[in-house]
Amino acid sequence: MYRRDGAIDKKGKRFYHPIEQSSQKAIIELQEKKLREQMVYLSKNSPFYQQKFSQAGIEFSSIKTLKDLANVPFTVKQDLRDSLNAAPPFGLHCAADVENIIQMQASSGTTGNPAYVALTENDVEVWNELSARGFFACGVNPGDFVLHGFSMSKGFVGGIPCVQAIQYMGAIDVPIGADGGVDRLLRACADIKPRVLIGAPNFLLHVASMTPDILGTTADQLGVQQLVVGGEPGGGIPAIREALENAWGAKVCEMMGGTDLGVIYWGECAEQDGMHMLCQDHIIVELINPDTNEVIPFEKGVTGELVYTAIGREASPVVRFKSGDHIIVTDTACGCGRTGPKIRCFGRTDDMLIVRGINVFPSAIQDLILQLQPETNGVMRVLQTLKDIPLSVT
Repeated sequence: MYRRDGAIDKKGKRFYHPIEQSSQKAIIELQEKKLREQMVYLSKNSPFYQQKFSQAGIEFSSIKTLKDLANVPFTVKQDLRDSLNAAPPFGLHCAADVENIIQMQASSGTTGNPAYVALTENDVEVWNELSARGFFACGVNPGDFVLHGFSMSKGFVGGIPCVQAIQYMGAIDVPIGADGGVDRLLRACADIKPRVLIGAPNFLLHVASMTPDILGTTADQLGVQQLVVGGEPGGGIPAIREALENAWGAKVCEMMGGTDLGVIYWGECAEQDGMHMLCQDHIIVELINPDTNEVIPFEKGVTGELVYTAIGREASPVVRFKSGDHIIVTDTACGCGRTGPKIRCFGRTDDMLIVRGINVFPSAIQDLILQLQPETNGVMRVLQTLKDIPLSVT
């Protein structure tokens, strides 16, 4: 872990990196150049994609533009699980020699066995850079104390990689973690007076509710000015966001990422109306219709599933990876000057329920339940005991 050169100089800047305000034309030119380079790299170093391209009858050299990329088959989570089982610990899609791997992380394992991800020194540098852009967009500045409320255990990317990125950008991580317990988090908050608190939105609501019992005061008296939330769709649910801001007396900004591409690559600016794509020099993002798998443009109001391709990644790269994240495009322009599209994530394929032929995401149910407060306490459980009986919500 280290602080990047010139990190403190970023304080007060409008953007963390020039790519955030680049034109679409300039971004596409850069992406296509790096895409061609990545195809050459994979053709030499990735048994997984060598096999995948061969089975699809595609030559690496034929993938030169973003339009060409649409001809490549998707990579799905099960593909990566099969790859990991075939060649543990990092799978056939690990395209770097083990002597060049300096770090590993793991997915949460909520939808199956944890997926282990390898990182070279260059990959770690890129992860730090991408996450720094996300934190910066969400209001974290060099010199800030940042109280860490994500889990620090199990190889979760919200743990050590976030610590690394916060240090990289010149802020000071207070590494308590959710697993350190609410008591420890709140006492650190009272002692250190951090300007920023990061964590999962529902957990931070719980921490706020425990503050009177543990500290004898309310959370909004602790001096936190900025909440940066992620790890679940709650930060984009209006009722949860309002509850968080009222409880802590702080502004909420949301971020999003994932183990397979990095840690954070979407971040919400002070406009607070969606997360910007901040890292188009390292990640190509496509939006697809989840029913037809056709690529659709990022246009205000459009919904779809996000698909990612890493460009420049050395270990554990993915091409056209279906994320399972279902989003709505909130806008394609912003008063902050960033040019990346803005989105809200409203659910994941893994969480989606089908009720009488209609797709239902738990986040939509939660939003409705929270709007009924104080008649409800906001806690819900979705049950389906028999296949032919509709869902019940308690």
